[in-house]
Amino acid sequence: MKLTTKLVEAFEGEDNRQEIADALLPGLYLVVQPSGVKSWAVRYRHQGQPKKYTIPGRYPAISLKDARDLGAKALRAVAEGRDPSQEKKTQSARGATVEDIIAQFLDRYCRRKQSPKTAAKSKWLLERHVLPHWKDRQIDQITRADVRALLDRYVDRTPVLANRVRTITRTMFSWAVSQDIIATSPFEGIEAPAEEKSRDRILTDAELCKVWHATGKTNLDPVYRAMIRMLILTGQRRSEVAGLTWDEIDLKAREWTLPKERTKNGRAHIVPLSNQAITLLNGVPRLHERFVFSANGSNQIGGFSQPKDRLNATCGFFNWTVHDIRRTVASGMARLGVSLPVVEKILNHVSGSFSGVAGIYQRHDYAGEKRAALQAWADHVDCTNQMS
Repeated sequence: MKLTTKLVEAFEGEDNRQEIADALLPGLYLVVQPSGVKSWAVRYRHQGQPKKYTIPGRYPAISLKDARDLGAKALRAVAEGRDPSQEKKTQSARGATVEDIIAQFLDRYCRRKQSPKTAAKSKWLLERHVLPHWKDRQIDQITRADVRALLDRYVDRTPVLANRVRTITRTMFSWAVSQDIIATSPFEGIEAPAEEKSRDRILTDAELCKVWHATGKTNLDPVYRAMIRMLILTGQRRSEVAGLTWDEIDLKAREWTLPKERTKNGRAHIVPLSNQAITLLNGVPRLHERFVFSANGSNQIGGFSQPKDRLNATCGFFNWTVHDIRRTVASGMARLGVSLPVVEKILNHVSGSFSGVAGIYQRHDYAGEKRAALQAWADHVDCTNQMS
């Protein structure tokens, strides 16, 4: 079809995106979006690979005649061995600041490919710890020396944070390379600035018993006490328990349903509730319409440092973290004879027994096994407390 101005004006947006080839200039296309927006593109091959060059501007600002002139110019560049699409991206990168690229990365990568919780963490790391130092710097001018200087700001005082800043910023620069915004990443060859050791602390039955009894002391807020005991009974993450809402709980079905938006791996998770967990929930004062654990009635429980310090003092030992409870629950169930796949299902893990092909074909939800395991664990906690 030979395009004319009259034909170009006649094309309207349809349900699907359309590309109409111009017979006069091979490779030139009119692109019509479902919204009716019209633009121009040139398709060609460079070094054996199919490429597309989008002509800047839209119709009618870029007329058919303009599109043919600009398209011919792009095809001449191809004939000379150049890649007009790459040249366009390189030119657009010149002057693009780190602030520009962070905004694009958050929108085009984090929002689409990360869970809401991980995307929020990425946003916080980049905007809080990278943007203030590189805000007005051009993205293609950041050097390895700049990277080292950035990480050195954090490595002595907060080494784990330095590692996290490196990880997300390196991902952003790798993404920029994949989008042809920059040619290389300054993070190549930059190792993690701090060594991290995975924790393997597990509370003994005696220590867990001390924690349980300590939560009943009068120097601790009853809501914080209930939250710690819920962690012990379920083995879920602190953020998941602290953010527990009443509409996630089905007392009749004796289940807690965690929506995918609140899980680390972005997968919805059902936690069967033991008799002890049901009793605990029935005893929690309803201070908030939505959140189960609310200290002030305005929002979910927070500010964990001071209550944890008081809990430590009451327990009589300090070398443990709240996350150690989760590891303790998993180890404790294993000692009771619960199989690894069931433990992993309770913890909502997708690695280990359910990684790779196994995760694709293994669809058994282990609901009955999970319920039996959590009830056995809660009974064990009861028995240990009674014996102390």
